[in-house]
Amino acid sequence: MSPAQAEQLPRGALILAGSLVGFAFLLTATVRIAHIPPAGSPAALRETTHVAPVQTRTLRFLDAADRGVRIEDVGTGRTAGTIVPGQQTGFIRGVMRGLARERRMHGIGGEAPFTLTQWRDGELTLTDSATGRSIELNAFGTTNRAAFAALLSAPETPR
Repeated sequence: MSPAQAEQLPRGALILAGSLVGFAFLLTATVRIAHIPPAGSPAALRETTHVAPVQTRTLRFLDAADRGVRIEDVGTGRTAGTIVPGQQTGFIRGVMRGLARERRMHGIGGEAPFTLTQWRDGELTLTDSATGRSIELNAFGTTNRAAFAALLSAPETPR
Protein backbone atom coordinates (compact mmCIF):
# COMPACT_ATOMS: atom_id res chain seq x y z
CA MET A 1 0.00 0.00 0.00
CA SER A 2 1.42 3.38 -0.98
CA PRO A 3 1.51 6.34 1.48
CA ALA A 4 -1.11 8.18 -0.62
CA GLN A 5 -3.55 5.27 -0.30
CA ALA A 6 -2.99 5.05 3.48
CA GLU A 7 -4.06 8.69 3.98
CA GLN A 8 -7.40 8.34 2.14
CA LEU A 9 -10.65 8.45 4.07
CA PRO A 10 -12.61 5.23 4.31
CA ARG A 11 -15.32 4.93 1.66
CA GLY A 12 -18.04 4.38 4.28
CA ALA A 13 -17.18 7.68 6.03
CA LEU A 14 -17.42 9.57 2.74
CA ILE A 15 -20.79 8.00 1.92
CA LEU A 16 -22.10 8.85 5.40
CA ALA A 17 -20.91 12.49 5.15
CA GLY A 18 -22.44 12.83 1.67
CA SER A 19 -25.72 11.36 2.92
CA LEU A 20 -25.82 13.82 5.82
CA VAL A 21 -25.28 16.81 3.51
CA GLY A 22 -27.93 15.47 1.10
CA PHE A 23 -30.41 15.01 3.96
CA ALA A 24 -29.82 18.62 5.13
CA PHE A 25 -30.49 19.92 1.60
CA LEU A 26 -33.61 17.76 1.27
CA LEU A 27 -34.98 18.95 4.61
CA THR A 28 -34.29 22.61 3.76
CA ALA A 29 -35.96 22.26 0.34
CA THR A 30 -39.01 20.59 1.91
CA VAL A 31 -39.47 23.42 4.40
CA ARG A 32 -39.07 26.05 1.66
CA ILE A 33 -41.37 24.34 -0.86
CA ALA A 34 -44.06 23.56 1.74
CA HIS A 35 -43.90 27.18 3.01
CA ILE A 36 -43.56 26.06 6.62
CA PRO A 37 -43.16 29.24 8.67
CA PRO A 38 -40.17 29.52 10.99
CA ALA A 39 -40.76 29.52 14.73
CA GLY A 40 -41.63 33.04 15.83
CA SER A 41 -40.17 35.07 18.61
CA PRO A 42 -42.24 35.27 21.80
CA ALA A 43 -43.04 38.92 21.06
CA ALA A 44 -44.29 38.08 17.56
CA LEU A 45 -46.36 35.17 18.86
CA ARG A 46 -47.94 37.39 21.53
CA GLU A 47 -48.82 39.94 18.87
CA THR A 48 -50.46 37.42 16.53
CA THR A 49 -52.40 35.73 19.34
CA HIS A 50 -53.28 39.08 20.98
CA VAL A 51 -51.85 38.22 24.40
CA ALA A 52 -52.42 41.20 26.68
CA PRO A 53 -50.18 42.40 29.48
CA VAL A 54 -51.39 41.61 32.98
CA GLN A 55 -49.09 43.97 34.85
CA THR A 56 -46.51 46.55 33.83
CA ARG A 57 -44.06 48.65 35.79
CA THR A 58 -41.70 51.29 34.45
CA LEU A 59 -38.39 51.28 36.30
CA ARG A 60 -35.14 53.20 36.32
CA PHE A 61 -31.96 51.63 37.70
CA LEU A 62 -29.70 54.18 39.42
CA ASP A 63 -26.25 53.76 40.92
CA ALA A 64 -26.31 54.16 44.69
CA ALA A 65 -23.52 55.60 46.84
CA ASP A 66 -22.72 52.21 48.45
CA ARG A 67 -21.91 50.59 45.06
CA GLY A 68 -25.42 49.21 45.01
CA VAL A 69 -28.31 49.94 42.69
CA ARG A 70 -31.49 51.80 43.58
CA ILE A 71 -34.53 50.78 41.54
CA GLU A 72 -36.95 53.65 41.08
CA ASP A 73 -40.59 53.38 39.97
CA VAL A 74 -40.79 56.06 37.28
CA GLY A 75 -44.52 56.59 37.76
CA THR A 76 -44.24 57.52 41.42
CA GLY A 77 -40.58 58.49 41.77
CA ARG A 78 -40.33 56.21 44.80
CA THR A 79 -37.87 53.41 45.43
CA ALA A 80 -39.15 50.01 44.29
CA GLY A 81 -36.09 48.12 45.46
CA THR A 82 -32.40 48.23 46.23
CA ILE A 83 -29.68 45.86 45.16
CA VAL A 84 -26.58 45.76 47.32
CA PRO A 85 -23.42 43.78 46.53
CA GLY A 86 -23.57 40.26 47.91
CA GLN A 87 -27.34 39.86 47.62
CA GLN A 88 -28.94 37.05 45.65
CA THR A 89 -29.78 39.51 42.87
CA GLY A 90 -26.68 38.98 40.76
CA PHE A 91 -28.87 38.08 37.79
CA ILE A 92 -30.55 41.50 37.84
CA ARG A 93 -27.15 43.21 38.06
CA GLY A 94 -25.84 41.11 35.16
CA VAL A 95 -28.80 41.85 32.89
CA MET A 96 -28.68 45.55 33.68
CA ARG A 97 -24.91 45.66 33.12
CA GLY A 98 -25.40 44.18 29.64
CA LEU A 99 -28.18 46.64 28.79
CA ALA A 100 -26.11 49.57 30.10
CA ARG A 101 -23.19 48.45 27.94
CA GLU A 102 -25.44 48.41 24.87
CA ARG A 103 -26.65 51.92 25.69
CA ARG A 104 -23.06 53.17 26.00
CA MET A 105 -22.23 51.64 22.60
CA HIS A 106 -25.11 53.67 21.10
CA GLY A 107 -24.17 56.84 23.01
CA ILE A 108 -27.34 56.71 25.12
CA GLY A 109 -27.35 57.73 28.78
CA GLY A 110 -28.99 55.95 31.68
CA GLU A 111 -31.96 58.31 32.07
CA ALA A 112 -34.42 56.36 29.89
CA PRO A 113 -36.50 53.84 31.86
CA PHE A 114 -37.07 50.12 31.39
CA THR A 115 -40.49 48.49 31.22
CA LEU A 116 -41.09 45.24 33.06
CA THR A 117 -44.18 43.44 31.73
CA GLN A 118 -45.99 40.34 32.95
CA TRP A 119 -48.04 38.84 30.09
CA ARG A 120 -51.25 36.81 30.33
CA ASP A 121 -49.42 33.77 28.91
CA GLY A 122 -47.01 33.80 31.89
CA GLU A 123 -44.06 35.36 30.08
CA LEU A 124 -42.07 38.16 31.70
CA THR A 125 -40.33 40.75 29.52
CA LEU A 126 -37.89 43.56 30.26
CA THR A 127 -37.83 46.22 27.52
CA ASP A 128 -35.28 49.00 27.19
CA SER A 129 -37.19 52.10 26.11
CA ALA A 130 -34.00 53.73 24.78
CA THR A 131 -32.81 50.94 22.46
CA GLY A 132 -36.04 48.98 21.99
CA ARG A 133 -34.34 45.75 23.04
CA SER A 134 -36.54 43.22 24.84
CA ILE A 135 -35.33 40.38 27.02
CA GLU A 136 -37.60 37.38 27.61
CA LEU A 137 -36.81 36.62 31.24
CA ASN A 138 -38.50 33.18 31.30
CA ALA A 139 -35.61 31.90 29.19
CA PHE A 140 -33.25 32.21 32.17
CA GLY A 141 -35.06 29.84 34.53
CA THR A 142 -37.54 30.24 37.36
CA THR A 143 -35.10 31.56 39.98
CA ASN A 144 -33.73 34.31 37.74
CA ARG A 145 -37.22 35.14 36.46
CA ALA A 146 -38.46 35.40 40.04
CA ALA A 147 -35.83 38.05 40.83
CA PHE A 148 -37.40 40.36 38.23
CA ALA A 149 -40.99 39.26 38.96
CA ALA A 150 -40.53 40.43 42.55
CA LEU A 151 -39.99 43.97 41.23
CA LEU A 152 -43.54 44.02 39.82
CA SER A 153 -45.09 43.82 43.26
CA ALA A 154 -42.31 45.27 45.39
CA PRO A 155 -43.60 47.83 47.89
CA GLU A 156 -42.43 51.38 47.35
CA THR A 157 -40.44 53.38 49.86
CA PRO A 158 -39.63 57.09 49.82
CA ARG A 159 -36.26 58.06 48.42
